[in-house]
Amino acid sequence: MNGIFYFSSTGNSLYLAKKIQSKLNGNVIYIPNYKGNGSEYDRIIIVSPVYSFGLPVHTYDFLLNINEKSKIYVVLNYGGMVGGADVLTYNLAKEHNKNICGVYKLKMPENYTLTFTPPSIYSKLVLKNSHKKINKIIAELKQDKVSIPKNSKTYENTYYKNKSNWHLIGNSFSVSDNCVKCKKCINICPINNITMVNNKIQFGNNCVSCLGCYHRCPEKAIKYKNRNKKSRYLNPYVKDNEIGSDF
Repeated sequence: MNGIFYFSSTGNSLYLAKKIQSKLNGNVIYIPNYKGNGSEYDRIIIVSPVYSFGLPVHTYDFLLNINEKSKIYVVLNYGGMVGGADVLTYNLAKEHNKNICGVYKLKMPENYTLTFTPPSIYSKLVLKNSHKKINKIIAELKQDKVSIPKNSKTYENTYYKNKSNWHLIGNSFSVSDNCVKCKKCINICPINNITMVNNKIQFGNNCVSCLGCYHRCPEKAIKYKNRNKKSRYLNPYVKDNEIGSDF
């Protein structure tokens, strides 16, 4: 049986996970909800974004915790540069004696838009092109093929340096007067880094840089470095309230 584990803040990975489920069956599980080691699944398919040329904290920890018998496939999606994240992921799994059978990668619309927002027409084109790519990946997964990523340069040092500092980004977030204290940001934060103190939203020091709160605030009230950018991103093929759920 397939266990399709995903990490997603704006829906890209969830969209891909549900596409895989529609063709291969299995359970779709939001990684922060899961406490096991995957031993109940013959095959584990991890669907994850790329953060700074590597894996998000939750995906990284989950990969290292998987049992050594289940076959593991990883489907990475990236908005900017992949930077050898597929090779880094494969090597990481091998170093920890995981039964890694393949790592795939495909481009999806960029959602790290704190300082730069790609033109909407470009994001739509990237999403359109992703349909063909994910179907090709699914076809290979269906055949249970071994897919070792081609050796390429990784940015391992950059990744680990950035990963150790992600928690600091929380210090750069604040809320504008548009905040209606709906507490959605508190409820969707995968690390419980957002709280209400004295009737005001506060951001802690354990941020994982997923930007879920930033993109999905219904009032666009969350600011980064006190900037009032209006552009936000949510994958158009998923519903907001589906992100973070199991299927």
